[in-house]
Amino acid sequence: MGVSAGAVAAAAVVIGVRVVLTRQAAIARRRIGKPLGEQSIDADRVWRRSLDGVPVELLVLGDSLAAGLGAQRRKETLGGRLAKGVARRMHRPVHLRTGAVVGSESPDLAGQLALLPADYAPHVAVIVVGGNDVTHRLPVAVSTLHLRETIADLRRRGAEVVVGTCPDLGALRPVPQPLRRLISSMSRRLADAQAETARAAGAHPVDLRRAVGPMFFDDPEAMFSLDRFHPSALGYRRTAEALLPETCAAAAAALGARRPRDGC
Repeated sequence: MGVSAGAVAAAAVVIGVRVVLTRQAAIARRRIGKPLGEQSIDADRVWRRSLDGVPVELLVLGDSLAAGLGAQRRKETLGGRLAKGVARRMHRPVHLRTGAVVGSESPDLAGQLALLPADYAPHVAVIVVGGNDVTHRLPVAVSTLHLRETIADLRRRGAEVVVGTCPDLGALRPVPQPLRRLISSMSRRLADAQAETARAAGAHPVDLRRAVGPMFFDDPEAMFSLDRFHPSALGYRRTAEALLPETCAAAAAALGARRPRDGC
């Protein structure tokens, strides 16, 4: 059976689109580069040690956003911001442990867990992952499978889990159109799937696209670091503020404590 002219034309269009998107991805990589390197600041410590009470064990897993790449000081990293915020609201010291690794995708979460001591039992774990899943075109089903397994592992350790869903990558100005619109749509689909997966697994999702996405779209110069890809100190501050209420509530639930009056 012969191939119709319409089918040939459609195939040519698909190939053409793929070529354009591949070229635009290469352009984006050149524009972004790696001016921040690949190592984030080590923020692991006991924050607000002078406070009374049992320290809250806080674990942060995920990608470069979770690791705090782009922050200039440890208190500006996502983990540092969260640790300070939880300590302030719960009036307890917070022991931060960061398992997040720059460049990670959802399948790498298992490896991050494997590096933890077998008897380590955090009160609350915060997971932020997904950006690299989108840029590397990982199937959503694969991403959510590994997220679900990670949540289950953490729940077995007795931890409450907070999931910051994939940010809207449409805010990345170095990425040309139409690739930027495509990754924006892909990141939204992944975020929705992550939220559904988190809820079904007993975790607490936080929609970062809705909570902080407009800030990155409206004021990219202030919200992004010098590579225009990772958050600046202000970007991490706003992201931590979005995650903090659920993180505090999860920590309080894990400790069997009532929420403080200041809203945590």
